[in-house]
Formats: sequence, structure tokens, C-alpha cells
Amino acid sequence: MQTKILLDEEQMPKKWYNVQADLKSPLDPPLHPKTQKPIGPEDLSAIFPMELIRQEVTTDRHIDIPDEVQDVLRLWRPSPLYRAHRLEKFLKTPAKIYYKWEGVSPAGSHKPNTAIPQAFYNMKAGIERIATETGAGQWGSAMSFASMLYNLQCTVYMVRSSYSQKPYRKSMMHVWGAECIPSPSTKTNAGRAMLEKDPDTPGSLGMAISEAVEDAASHSNTNYALGSVLNHVCLHQTVIGLECRDQLAMVDDYPDVVIGCVGGGSNFAGISFPFAGDKLTGKHKDVDIIGAEPASCPTLTKGLYTYDLADEAGYTPLLKMFTLGHDFVPPSMHEGGSLPPE
Repeated sequence: MQTKILLDEEQMPKKWYNVQADLKSPLDPPLHPKTQKPIGPEDLSAIFPMELIRQEVTTDRHIDIPDEVQDVLRLWRPSPLYRAHRLEKFLKTPAKIYYKWEGVSPAGSHKPNTAIPQAFYNMKAGIERIATETGAGQWGSAMSFASMLYNLQCTVYMVRSSYSQKPYRKSMMHVWGAECIPSPSTKTNAGRAMLEKDPDTPGSLGMAISEAVEDAASHSNTNYALGSVLNHVCLHQTVIGLECRDQLAMVDDYPDVVIGCVGGGSNFAGISFPFAGDKLTGKHKDVDIIGAEPASCPTLTKGLYTYDLADEAGYTPLLKMFTLGHDFVPPSMHEGGSLPPE
């Protein structure tokens, strides 16, 4: 019985897939936190390179992966697809279960799939330093690794509780030359204000985002990088699903169900968007796509469906959408539409 399904390096995707090209109606634009009006490229140029801004808004179906980025991705890509024979036997199921293993990357997660192109485009734009945040440390270590490859300095604001609880992630960032700071810190106005309000705060991702964005916006040689949520991040992650689809074709198979875990959404987008594109364009209408979320933080099935600033200080129009009701299915996934914000 075949366990590993492997692609050769030359079979690695040469283009990212952009699901926005196949949505039946366009996504609602992000809003400026001060004006509440749709943002334009000029609003984002203070913290992002123009190529990433273009990828954020484009509706082109495919975006070329630069050769320089492919050269780095080949360090671990294509990643293996496994057939879970023992799990099938344990469950006594006739179903065939496959899983895509992204832990083979140097940082140990799927996060370098977007950290590498983000660092590359910043380097090409003449940026010398990246400021970013991290929660558990996966994104921080991935961005530290990517920054090192392109000779960029990197400052990571790590949620204070995780900074204490996960010393090995902090060590990985240090090994790759990054500065790792517990957040909130005294290095930014936002951090100092948060500490004045609550000196014993364990921190939060929103607080760390605020510090990283303030850092980037206040230094001309520095840009901000985000590891999830945004369109260009999801775009870069589609190498996962594109490879998976080709690997399944090698064993003459196609999924009935695609399941991915959902936090900020980049891992879920990576595995599901190419299959969602097949469904939206009518190539395979029967595939079901399921997001698995944590019961303690159910961002898909509970909460208010509205615009919400992703950073505590409200510096940036990086947004999250939350939905209301256990049975709600985001229309952008199944019908290609989107609901207006309340």
C-alpha cells in the first residue's frame, strides 16, 4: 500500500491561484479605520510593498511565483501527501483519508509559504527591516527565517504570555537573527499605553499587531508583514492545495471532502482554495469544503458578522470578519458572494 505520494521539484506550482477571480461577486473592500471609507493603495504603501498591495486587490486568476522564490521553496517543497491507512483501519471506514504534511518546512509549519515571498518583495522594494507580530511563535519564526535569507533585519513582537511559555520558538527567531520582544512593550506608544492601563496584561495578538504596525509606520526603512487573514497571504498558501490536487491525480483520486483548520485562515485557504476554484468554475461540483475551528474561539459560527479592526490601537485597516449563528455558512466559500457589513 502506498503511503507517501510525492511530487518532483520540477512539478512544484509555478503560479499561485487567486480565488477572487472565480467569485460570483467581489469581496467587500477593507475600510480605513479613521474615515470608514474603502482604502486604496496609498493607504497601505506605508507598511506594504506595492507588489503585495497589487496581489491584495487583483482579480487575476493566476500570479507568477518569482523564480527566486521558487528556488527557496524547493528547500522543502513539494511537501508530501500521506494516505492515513492506520487511521482508516482504526475508524473502520471505507473512506480514503489523505493529509498534506506542511511540517517539513525549516520553521516547522506552513507559514514560510508566505513569509518567503513577503520577504522577497520587501527586499526588491529596497526595504531593510521587517516588523511583525506572533502569537504562539510559528509566524515569528517563519518571518525570521525568511528575513535572514534576504538579509533583512526583523523585529518580532511576541504575545507576552507566549513569550514566557514558548522559549524554543523565541530561540528559533534568535538563531535566524531576529529581535524578539514581549508585547506589550515599552518600545512603542501603543505598548506603553497598554502597560499603563494594565501592567500585568498577558498581551494579545491585537496588541502585538498594534506595536508592529506602529513600528513599521514610524520607520522609513521598515515594512510590516502579516502571516494570515489578508488576500495576498492566502494567495501564497495555495501552493498547498495545488500540490495536493496534483498528488491525488497521481493516484487517480479526487476528494469528496476537503477539511482544514481555521484560525486566521491561511492554512485553510491554502488547502481549500484550489478545490473551491474547481467547484466555483464547475470542474468538480460535488466537493464539500469544511472549516474546523476551535470551540474556544469559533470565529466562523459565533460572533457578530461585521468589520472589526484587527489591532488594538486601530492603526491599520487590517480586518477580520465574524459571523453570527451556528448554522451560518460564509457565502464567499460556497456561492462566491459576500455579505455587506452591518
